[in-house]
Amino acid sequence: MSLTPQWLDELRARVSLSALIGRSVRVQKAGREFKACCPFHNEKTPSFTINDEKGFYHCFGCGAHGDAIRWMTDHQGLPFLDAVKELAASAGMEVPAPDPRAARRAEEAKSLHDVMAAAQAFFVKSLAEDQGAQARAYLASRGFPAHVVKEFGFGYAPDSRTALKEALAQFPDAMLIEAGLRIVVEGRDPYDRFRGRLMLPICDPRGRVIAFGGRILDKTKTDAPKYLNSPDTPLFDKGRTVYNLHRASPASRQSGRVVVVEGYMDVVALAAAGIGEAVAPLGTALTEDQIERLWRMVETPVLCFDGDAAGQRAATRAIVRALPLLRPGHSLRIAVLPAGLDPDDLIKQQGTAAMEAVLSAARPMVDVLWDIERAAAPVATPEDKAGLKARLMAHVETIGDGDIKGLYRRELLDRFGELAYPQRERPAFQPAPRGSAPGRKGPWQPAPPPLSAAVTARMQAVGEGRPLLAAVLAGLIRQPQQIARHAETLARLEVSDPALAALLDALIDMVQSGAGPATQPLESTDVLPILAKRGLRAPTADDYAGMRFGFLDGKAPDAAEELAEAVDLLTGLPAVEAALAEATRRHEAEFSDQTFAEQQRLLQRRLALLARLGQMGRTRAGLG
Repeated sequence: MSLTPQWLDELRARVSLSALIGRSVRVQKAGREFKACCPFHNEKTPSFTINDEKGFYHCFGCGAHGDAIRWMTDHQGLPFLDAVKELAASAGMEVPAPDPRAARRAEEAKSLHDVMAAAQAFFVKSLAEDQGAQARAYLASRGFPAHVVKEFGFGYAPDSRTALKEALAQFPDAMLIEAGLRIVVEGRDPYDRFRGRLMLPICDPRGRVIAFGGRILDKTKTDAPKYLNSPDTPLFDKGRTVYNLHRASPASRQSGRVVVVEGYMDVVALAAAGIGEAVAPLGTALTEDQIERLWRMVETPVLCFDGDAAGQRAATRAIVRALPLLRPGHSLRIAVLPAGLDPDDLIKQQGTAAMEAVLSAARPMVDVLWDIERAAAPVATPEDKAGLKARLMAHVETIGDGDIKGLYRRELLDRFGELAYPQRERPAFQPAPRGSAPGRKGPWQPAPPPLSAAVTARMQAVGEGRPLLAAVLAGLIRQPQQIARHAETLARLEVSDPALAALLDALIDMVQSGAGPATQPLESTDVLPILAKRGLRAPTADDYAGMRFGFLDGKAPDAAEELAEAVDLLTGLPAVEAALAEATRRHEAEFSDQTFAEQQRLLQRRLALLARLGQMGRTRAGLG
C-alpha cells in the first residue's frame, strides 16, 4: 500500500479534528480554537487546545501534540494503517490500493534521503577542517553565534569537481545526479554541482534534508552566481518548498506570526536575533502553493521586503499571486525595510527592536496595492487617472471570492474618487468662454448649492430602499451584458418588494439559463420581451424617484462603471448604516475617545456615500 504525503495531507484536511476528538472528550469553543481538559494527563483546568484550521492539537501542560492520525494512534491505540483506514472511511476517501511502482518510487525516495543526509554530514565535516577556514571566517563576519551555525547545519563544499563523489563513494553516481548533487554535461564527465561554497541544507516539513543552497566565497569568480540552489528533484520542488518551515512552525505557534523574508540568509539573521518564525521562498517569487502552506500556519503572514525597487517588485508579484486566492480571514500584510538595508543590516545597526518595529508596521494588501499603482504612473490628466482606475479594477477582477472582490472594489473606488474628484471650493460663478454653447456636455458650470437637510434625508431614503434598487434593475435591463458581472452580489440581496424581487430573479435567471440568441450577447431588446412573457415590467422614472442616473443611458462611455458603483452603494449603504447604529450604541454605553472616533468615522463614511449618490443622480425636482 502506498500512502503518499499528498494523500495523507488531503486526509488530514478533510477531517474535523475538533469533531474527532469530541467523540471521546468534552470540548468547548474558545475563540478560533477549541479547548478541553487534556486526555493524556489528569487536570482540572483546560490546557488542551484543538485548532481545526491548522489541523493539530496541543497540550500546554504535558506537551502532547499531534494531528488526526496521531490522535487515533496515541489516544485510541490503533496501529497506523488501521487509524488511516478508519479516518478515510469517515472522510469518504478511498485508501490507495497497493501499487508496486509507487512502492518502488517510495523506496527510491528513501534512498535519496540517505544520499542527502550523507552529503550534509560531509559538508558539515568539511566546514570544520582546514579547507573550511574561509567559510568559517565569513560566518564570523556575519556575527552568527555558534549555536545558530550548528542549528541551521552550515557546511562547506570543497572547491573540487570530485570531492563529494569521493566522499559518498558508497552511492552510485546515478543517485548523486538524481539528487541534484552532481551535474551531467554531454561529452564531459559528471562533476560536483557545489564547489567552493558555504552550504546550507534545505529541509522538508519533517526536517529531512531534501536540497541545498550554496553561497560563493571567492569574490574573484564574477561569472558564477552568488547563490546556487539544488535543481528540482524527486525530493525537492522549488515552487512548493518553504525554507525553514520545520523550525518556524513551532515558533509561530508561540508568537502567532510568520515572517516571510527574501532569502535564507535573512532567515538565519532573524533567528540569530531571536525571531524564529521566519521563512523564505527559494530564489523565486512567492508561489500559490507556498502561500497556501503559510496560511496553514497563520491567517495573515507578514511579508518583509527590502525598501528598494527590487523589493517593491517582489511585493507586487506577491500581491498579484495572492489576490485570486484570498478568502475570508486570510490575507497577507506587507512590511518594508528602510532603503538600502536588509534584515541583518537593520538589526546590526539599530537592534532587534527596530526590526520588530518594521514588522509591527506591516500594512494590509489593499493599502500597498493602492500605493503601488498610484506611484506606477503620473496622474496629472484625466487620461492618467482613467489608467489608474483601469489598473486597479483589473486587479480586483482577479479576486475569486465574491465578497472580498466587492469590498476591494468599493475600497479602491473610494480612494480613487478622493483622488480624481477632490472636494474643493469653487467660485460662485464662472462665465463660459465666449462662443461656447451651454448645456450638460458644454463648458464648466457652477456647482449646485449644498443639499439641504430635507434633501439629504431624501437621498438616504433612495439609498436604503426601493428607488435605488429599481434604478439598478433598470440599468441592468439597458445593459444586460452587465448582469453576469453583478449576479453574485445581487443574488445575496434581501428584497422585500415582491415585484422587484421577481424582476431581479428573472434577470439573474436569464444569464444563468442562457436566454437570448445562442451565438450573440444578450441585448436590451431581448430582455424586454422575456420579461413581458413573465408578466414583469421594467422600472420607470417614478420607481426610482426621478433620479437621473447616468448609467440609465446604456450607451454612455462610463455607464458600466457607474452601474458598478450603484451596485456597491446598494450593498454598502445599508452595511454602513448598520455599523453606524452599532457604533452609536457602543459609544452611548462606553463613551470613550475610541468609540467616539469610530462613530465619527462611520458617520463621515455614510455622508460620503450619500454625497456620491447625490452626484450620480440629481432628481428632476428640488435637486436639479
